[in-house]
Amino acid sequence: LRHDPICKKVFNKKRKPFSSLKQRLQGTEITTVKKQPQKVKESSLYDFPLSLARENYNLYLPLFPLQKEPGKKSNWRQHHEDFIKAIRSAKEVTKALKEGRPLPPPPPPSINPDYIQCPHCSRRFNEAAAQRHIKFCEGQAVRRAFAAKASRQ
Repeated sequence: LRHDPICKKVFNKKRKPFSSLKQRLQGTEITTVKKQPQKVKESSLYDFPLSLARENYNLYLPLFPLQKEPGKKSNWRQHHEDFIKAIRSAKEVTKALKEGRPLPPPPPPSINPDYIQCPHCSRRFNEAAAQRHIKFCEGQAVRRAFAAKASRQ
């Protein structure tokens, strides 16, 4: 079969990666292509002689911290306890409905410590929503106060 030797020849060669940048630059005055800097391995940032490090400690501090900065502390335990309380109160309600007893009082709402309370209306929001809401609510509070003064006079 005729294609066998051609296929062997084509598939045994490694193809050169296509660079659209080189193709775009052909025929223009800019013929040199700057090579992109190679990525530096993290381990190589910390490989330096200890004698030099002791002398020039500040010069050889790593550019990138070894550990990630700690984000917000997870409050999964609080969420879990709230979830279990909600399930227990729901079970009490269904049990009271089956037995014909009056319904138990609803559980008190849990306060999320991550939320920020609005000083004007006392509602709670996450950080991004709180920033937007507090600006809006402050303007509303000023309007209400102004409207109340105008209606009294």
